[in-house]
Parts: sequence; C-alpha cells; structure tokens
Amino acid sequence: MSHTPVVDTALVEKMDALGRAAVSTREALALSSTDKRNQALIKAAAQVRARRAEILEANRQDMEVAQARGLSLAMLDRLKLDDKRVESMAKGLEDIAALPDPIGSIAAEWTRPNGLVIQRVRVPLGVIGIIYESRPNVTADAGALCLKSGNPVILRGGSESRKSSAAIHECLVHGLESVGLPPASVQLVPTPDRAAVGLMLAGLSGAINVIVPRGGRSLVERVQAEARVPVIGHLEGLCHVYVDRDADPAMAKDIVLNAKMRRTGICGSAETLLVDRGGAATHLKALVEALLAAGCEVRGDADVQRVDPRVTAATELDWRTEYLDAIISVRVVDGVEAAIDHIAHYGSSHTDSIVTGNKTIAEEFLRRVDSAIVLHNASTQFADGGEFGMGAEIGISTDRFHARGPVGVEQLTSYKYVVRGAGQVRPG
Repeated sequence: MSHTPVVDTALVEKMDALGRAAVSTREALALSSTDKRNQALIKAAAQVRARRAEILEANRQDMEVAQARGLSLAMLDRLKLDDKRVESMAKGLEDIAALPDPIGSIAAEWTRPNGLVIQRVRVPLGVIGIIYESRPNVTADAGALCLKSGNPVILRGGSESRKSSAAIHECLVHGLESVGLPPASVQLVPTPDRAAVGLMLAGLSGAINVIVPRGGRSLVERVQAEARVPVIGHLEGLCHVYVDRDADPAMAKDIVLNAKMRRTGICGSAETLLVDRGGAATHLKALVEALLAAGCEVRGDADVQRVDPRVTAATELDWRTEYLDAIISVRVVDGVEAAIDHIAHYGSSHTDSIVTGNKTIAEEFLRRVDSAIVLHNASTQFADGGEFGMGAEIGISTDRFHARGPVGVEQLTSYKYVVRGAGQVRPG
C-alpha cells in the first residue's frame, strides 16, 4: 500500500508564497521596457564583480562541505568558482543584456481578404521554475535569461551550491531594485529541503507555468516523472564524434581531444568516438594514443584494442554511458551509414559531430542524425548557448516541441495573435 508523503505545512505555505510573489510580478515584468531590463542586468554584472571576494568565499565554504560529502570530481568541477569563472558570469550577464529583446517582436504578419490584420507577437512564457544541481553559475545565467525574456523565475539550486547561489542571487536582486523592477521577479528557494522540489513540480498551486531541470539523470528523470506542468529539458548528453576516412588527421586529433578532454563533466563532452573502418589504418592509432596521453581511459571494441594494449574492452553498457569523466568508448564502424545507425541506437539526441573533408558525406550525416545539435568539423563542446551567440543558456533541450537545442532568451517565449479590424463581423 503506497502512502503520499506528508509535507510540512509551513514549507507548503513558504513555497506557495514564492509562487504568489512570482505571479504578482508577471505584468510589471512583461510590460517593462527593454532598457529597464537591460540596465538591471548590467547593474547585476557590476555587483558580481564588486562582490567577487564574497562570492568566492561562499563558494569555498560550499566546496569544503561538498568535498567532505564525497562528491565526484565532475560534480566538484561544476561547483567550483574562481576569478575566471566569476568574470565569465559577469560577462554573461552583460552579453544577455546586449541581446535583442524578443518580447513584443512580430514573428509574422498578414492581412486577410476581409481586411483583418493579424500579427503573431512574442510574449513571455510566464512563471518559470528552474531546478538545478551543483553549478552556481546557473543562478546567474538562468535568472538573467528569464529576466531578459520577461519571465518571473523561481530558482532551486542544489544544496551543495547553496551559499554560492545565495551570494549570486543577491547581485541579481540588487540589479532589479536599482531600476525599480520587483525584486520577486527572480527568487531563490530559501530551503535545502528536498520536499520543496516536489512542491515546485506540482506547480505551487498553479503559479508555475513551466519547469526546466538542469542536472544529472536522476534529477531529470524525477522531474519528467513527477511534474504536473510542462517540462523543458534533456535526460543526458551521450555525444558522439565520428571520424570519417576523409578526415584531416591533425584536425581529427584536435577535435577529438577537445570534445572529450576540455571539460569532461559537461553535457557536451564526447562520450563515444566512432572511426570509419576505411580510415582506421591512418586515423585510429593516433587518436587512441593521443587520448591515452591526455589521461583519458579508452574502452574499445576488438579493433581498437589491437592498436594499443592499454585499451580495455568495451561492454554493451559502455555505448550507453554518459561518463562525465576522462573515459571514452571507441568503436570502428563501416562508414557513415554504420555511424548514423550507432548514434540512432545509442545516442541521446543531444550533440553529435562528424570530422571529414568530404562535403557529401558531411551533409548526409547532418541531414540524417536526429539530434538537437549536429556539427561538421567542430568539437561537441560548442554545444552551449553562449557559443551560439545566445549570451547564455538554461540548458540544452532534446525535446521535440517548443524548444530544441540551447534554451536561450527566444526559447523562453511563446506568442499570441493580435488581430486588428475595422468593424468586421463573421458572416452567418
């Protein structure tokens, strides 16, 4: 017999209060001027720089607790802030401020034979709930993207980044208050109680219009299973690089090393390398040796194991695994057709890349691989809203409706139809 978990009534009231506060800001935020929202972001960026020492001290305390709890190296890397990452956060706020304002823009316009003028106009989605783990920079990125697109947001960061996120959130609130926008436009859940997540997934008594999860598989699975409001998100980033027989060897080496090793703990990190059998003699050994020399564990099929004794045997599970670590599975495949089949069978529809000098093969790959992002002669680590010129992102969506790929300012909007007439009535 199942039992519904009992949630503390004080927590329910606290979370519902967040929802009511967010709803109360919807009109003011949606109707605010582009300049006012931009200035709020610029002033928040200045605060991030001014409070750099406070943010880093808060992060140091979070790191101490996380290390004591035995968090993985990948999680610790996501959590850690330094001078460079703090500056990147501030720059990201300014980059978002510099983006075109989607709100009120006319996506399409036409006139009917009866004289009605119809416009499809971009509007905010509404109150957005964002649930994320580890990365304190998501507090800045997500808060800024929602503010720019006129959406009130309720942020629920992981308990491991609680102090870092609170310090960053204060900078966003300062930016809002300094231009006269409601501070409740960007709220941070003030409790680490995991029951707060369940209340957000239930919608906070109708306050939340959409949920965006950003974190590991277990978090996203829970959100997708329990949410009673629409969800924008992806389950995992099982990304592939396919090296074709016509790939330039030096280019292939650079791309593979970057795709795997630049940052192993992000969702755009390559987890599987596929090498064309027709180019194995010229490409495979060099790629495997380069990965091993870079400190990456290589798990391969029989062909791959033969080129270097340090390669361990890949299992069926390896082709399905998002390592988020310095580990890669490598397989020799019979050309682009087999590579596409492998990606279709094992991939997560996130990001996949082909390295080749053959434009016909490249176009075949780009056309047929059904992932949110497909690349030719470029690293999978470009799967990032900032790298797409979107300022930042809330995440990479593998959904097939509304938003797909990097979720930036434009993806946080919907639209309404504005119809202007001159007395028209519909005939009976």
